[in-house]
Amino acid sequence: METNEVSLHQVKVYLAVKASGKDWITAKDIAERAGVAPRIARAHALKLVNLGIFDQAEVFPAHRYRLAATADKRNKGYALRIEQAMSVFSIAA
Repeated sequence: METNEVSLHQVKVYLAVKASGKDWITAKDIAERAGVAPRIARAHALKLVNLGIFDQAEVFPAHRYRLAATADKRNKGYALRIEQAMSVFSIAA
């Protein structure tokens, strides 16, 4: 379910995954890099998977995430809202 609201935590999760490049990253790693709780990292990563911004690899023992190569094509509007939120929160990419 898409919403227009983008939180600071969601921006931090997005940037943590974006910074990993094409490498897969676990929710635990996202939490550490973004400075958020693991539960928050998992929740936002899953939301961004559902919105087409992240790809998800369902592997054991932990799912892994990366920025979707076609994120801007899958959900251009939401990707743009994240970029705009970075400006509002004064966060540089």
